[in-house]
Amino acid sequence: MSRGKYGEIDWFMSEPRTIIPLDDRFRVRRSLRQAMRKTDCEIRINSNFPAVIRACARHDEVHPEEVWLSEDMIALYVELHRRGFAHSVEVWQHGQMAAGLYGVSMKSAFFGESMFTRISFGSQIALAVLADRLRQRKYNLFDAQMRTPHIAHFGAIDLTHSEYLALLSEAMLEDRKFVD
Repeated sequence: MSRGKYGEIDWFMSEPRTIIPLDDRFRVRRSLRQAMRKTDCEIRINSNFPAVIRACARHDEVHPEEVWLSEDMIALYVELHRRGFAHSVEVWQHGQMAAGLYGVSMKSAFFGESMFTRISFGSQIALAVLADRLRQRKYNLFDAQMRTPHIAHFGAIDLTHSEYLALLSEAMLEDRKFVD
């Protein structure tokens, strides 16, 4: 994370570490299932990664000191995307990007970084689609980093540092492809 829009980049570690289970513990609330059926939207993968990360950064919405995704970090994530490691899941509505999220895929682990929404349930739809994609592609770990009320609805699990490292070690043993 960075300390402001142009600040230094520092490493932070969440304790406990929150993951989203990719097994039968993953939950989609009834209200979200209904929204997914009723919302006229299109899901796209990696169609506009730079726009997703800029929307997540919220540079024009928050005080510069509250920004945790600096210009330097944005450039680094865009480069990770160019190299095939960072990916976005986007919710489009009426030709406009309405919500999305991005993260980094490494081996059989996906590290969720940030999300945004401009419509009701938008980021939740993106997260549910992402989890389904990770399950279909047999990923072992969906790292959400830290618990939020939003993440908790999906059955998020908090782990100690040693529990997290054990899962991460397992996930680093198998290759998976986020995109074909």
